Amino acid sequence: MTDSTNANTDSTTAPEKPSFRYFRPPTSAQQPRNELPDHYFDVTAADVRAQQAMLTARRDALHNAPLRTAAMREAEDRKRRARWPQTTIRVKFADRSALEKTFPSTDKIKSVYAFVRGSLREDVKPIKFVLYQSPPKREYKVSDPKVRDLSLVELDLAPSSVLMIKFEDDRLNQSDVPAPLDASVLALAEDFPTPPVFDTDPKADKDDEKGASGSRSRANLELAGKKEDGERKYPKWLKLGPSAK
Repeated sequence: MTDSTNANTDSTTAPEKPSFRYFRPPTSAQQPRNELPDHYFDVTAADVRAQQAMLTARRDALHNAPLRTAAMREAEDRKRRARWPQTTIRVKFADRSALEKTFPSTDKIKSVYAFVRGSLREDVKPIKFVLYQSPPKREYKVSDPKVRDLSLVELDLAPSSVLMIKFEDDRLNQSDVPAPLDASVLALAEDFPTPPVFDTDPKADKDDEKGASGSRSRANLELAGKKEDGERKYPKWLKLGPSAK
């Protein structure tokens, strides 16, 4: 009876979910490109204010950095670790496929290297590689003491980051060469998740904005151009003409 119960329990146990994800290279059908009108890229006043606020915050941070004590920096690090206890790292290969895993934010970059190396084919594992970000290009080498001794959150990789991989053997860095991953990893390949759509029709939004702005302008002009008795009032320069003094 006990053996049959154990057998039933084993048969109903769900298979363990892998601790990583592998995304096959995206296709044009998965990532359609919508043609956007030129005015979609026009810089608005809100864009300028946001950019100015970001630059001001960065300037203040650089200006005040030398004034922070070790205790203040440690307090900031603890706050970041509490806010982002986990860090998701997506490693992108030359063929645009990607390997993704979530690590504790306290882990060092060597944990990411160990995961990637363990996912490679046996014939590729001895080949050296480097993980980097671009642009601007920053290499995360385990041999660099400024990198290897810092946690993922201290490297500003939390809560999620995309890293590129470059092999010492340049043949593996060609876009037409499939990612040199183990067959067990390739078997779990899935499509990239569909990106969310944040924008509606840009032209419609622009037209609506222009229409609302034009209506407000016309309404304000009409209100400003009437007296209390209903008689229309014109600016002095318009009644006399531009040459009048």
